[in-house]
Amino acid sequence: MSTESRAAIFAAIRANRPNIQPPLPDVPFFDTNAPADLVPPFVEMLGKMGGSVLEAKDGDPIAALRAAITDKGIIATCVPELHGDPSLRIRAIRPDMAPTSLADVEIGVVRASFGVAETGTVCLTDDELIVNTSGFLPQHLIVLLDPKQIVANLHHAYNRPEMRSHNYAVFQTGPSATADIEGVLIHGAQGVRSLRVLFCPA
Repeated sequence: MSTESRAAIFAAIRANRPNIQPPLPDVPFFDTNAPADLVPPFVEMLGKMGGSVLEAKDGDPIAALRAAITDKGIIATCVPELHGDPSLRIRAIRPDMAPTSLADVEIGVVRASFGVAETGTVCLTDDELIVNTSGFLPQHLIVLLDPKQIVANLHHAYNRPEMRSHNYAVFQTGPSATADIEGVLIHGAQGVRSLRVLFCPA
């Protein structure tokens, strides 16, 4: 078939294409059985996926966070709760940093935009990470999550504004893991070796 014939066929198809704009289907959220308190199911699924919760003793999450990272090597973070503490080896994450500059970080501390109870997932966007590699180059990751920002399931998650207003958004469920080699589960194969969630209001 010549180029001219193909162009003529496509032109005829475009000219006679019906101008139909069918409405998008109404997709339900599948949340009729969602519990009123989404924290317990989030914690349960987080544990099943290899993650854990960093417990805040005496109701002070920042004190628990400082205790968890003291004397643990290089800490990279952009959360304001940790800035200005001379006792910590804090590497502030800045927009002008090279992504590879976080390769020697022991613990990364970031804030999640929201969590998903159905899967124990946290959503990290470019606003929270500043440098996208801060979500997977550190050896260990501590994620601050506002318990009020947990949605029931992934249907609600994809309806959040973060899915439309950011250049980068990633769902992270527990630490990196693989069981491809002889069926043995290995954490930290391609990313963080551990992921802990600290419930901390924004």
